[in-house]
Amino acid sequence: MNISYQSTRGGEKGLTASQAILKGLADDGGLFMPDAIPKLDLPLQEFAGFSYQETAYRVMRLFLTDFTEEELRSCIERAYDSKFDTEEIAPLTKANGAYYLELFHGRTIAFKDMALSILPHLLTTSAKKNQVKNDIVILTATSGDTGKAALAGFADVPGTRIIVFYPKGGVSRIQELQMITQTGDNTAVVSIHGNFDDAQTGVKRIFGDRAFAKRLDAAGFQLSSANSINIGRLVPQIVYYVYAYAKLVANGEIACGDEINVAVPTGNFGNILAAYLAKQMGLPIRTLICASNDNKVLYDFFRTGTYDRRRDFILPSAPSMDILISSNLERLIYLSAGSDAAKNRELMAQLSATGAYTVTDEMRRFMDDFYGGYATEAEDAGEIRKVYEDTGYVIDTHTGVASAVCRAYRTKTGDQTPTVIASTASPFKFSRSVMTAIAGDQGDRDEFDIVDLLSQTANVAVPQAVEEIRHANILHTRECDIDDMESTVAGILGL
Repeated sequence: MNISYQSTRGGEKGLTASQAILKGLADDGGLFMPDAIPKLDLPLQEFAGFSYQETAYRVMRLFLTDFTEEELRSCIERAYDSKFDTEEIAPLTKANGAYYLELFHGRTIAFKDMALSILPHLLTTSAKKNQVKNDIVILTATSGDTGKAALAGFADVPGTRIIVFYPKGGVSRIQELQMITQTGDNTAVVSIHGNFDDAQTGVKRIFGDRAFAKRLDAAGFQLSSANSINIGRLVPQIVYYVYAYAKLVANGEIACGDEINVAVPTGNFGNILAAYLAKQMGLPIRTLICASNDNKVLYDFFRTGTYDRRRDFILPSAPSMDILISSNLERLIYLSAGSDAAKNRELMAQLSATGAYTVTDEMRRFMDDFYGGYATEAEDAGEIRKVYEDTGYVIDTHTGVASAVCRAYRTKTGDQTPTVIASTASPFKFSRSVMTAIAGDQGDRDEFDIVDLLSQTANVAVPQAVEEIRHANILHTRECDIDDMESTVAGILGL
């Protein structure tokens, strides 16, 4: 079955997968969605014997139907190779009655590597398929992890440039160092005077500027995105949920066909949306536990049916979740409206104009398989400490949020369904917060002294991704105001 792509706001229809990947964001500001969600076309039992790479091919080919088998397998082989420090790519660790799906074994020790290791290959292949002559400029906003993973993926890739915006003071020091020490002649990193939502809104505004697009084209450039608004980011994320389920079957933890729950620390909603799409493809997922930190806009949405970003922006210790405008939720809203682009467009216009919208009761019922929960800063720290004291296993601040929400959900509902918790980052990425949770305030101790202490505490070697920035030179020092983001891009590209 050939799959085509359309905007969630109705402005574009009938694009191939490669065209949707190239564009990233639709011209009308919408996100691309497939015209149908394909079903897994092999028995689940067969997946139990597959490698991660084979699982990726079997899942992704169902969405990327204009890619040849040779093209797609080549992208997968180049993405999931020795840059990951485990052969399994996404191992499962059983601890404290749950299964932690470790998505942080890639080059930048965060789950974004799972998709951003393959996106450059999907994008350059898409460019060749569509006879694109321009250089592709990857323009992205990051709350901490996407930026480094995208920079690492696209660094020195011929025919591409990449510009990353991040909120100054809104990411961990390790996250910031990973970005501002990034090598590559085609890379640029800019800190903005604002928060992640400001950065994301600014990037979307640049994408929507038709006059600027013409300036870029005249200079031999065109924009694309590495954020999870790009369907080329979202589809690879579906893979690891299918892989995790198959591993539970292969390891005898569940029988084939048994239901599982999935708990995901959620900010921009892409990671949990991928789990939802896996469920729609036929994976036996019962409940999708959407875990928020103190910026609990998604928790409030699932509780009330009203999405309201009009609130104070809080900066707890899980910065990749510090988001009030969850872009990928638009895809779920679109589906819950029966793929009615006009209805979705109306709600997104309300969000833009007033900062809020309310879905119908029917749309809420469509989303019944989601459970929203949140963990406070204290609950997050307490969960990290509890898991460590009970098992010796160390989790990061984002995984701690998901783990705490999962524990509260089980207590409240009595649901003891086997649960996969998406472990989205290495604890070394947030070593100060993790060690504070386990051992108390670290004071003004040097960041890398804390890294070494965490290594001793967790009995895990310091990841190469952290070692390589210990003495790396700072290469990117640009800063800008929110209103100057477009002119900053123009300056970087020499327009």
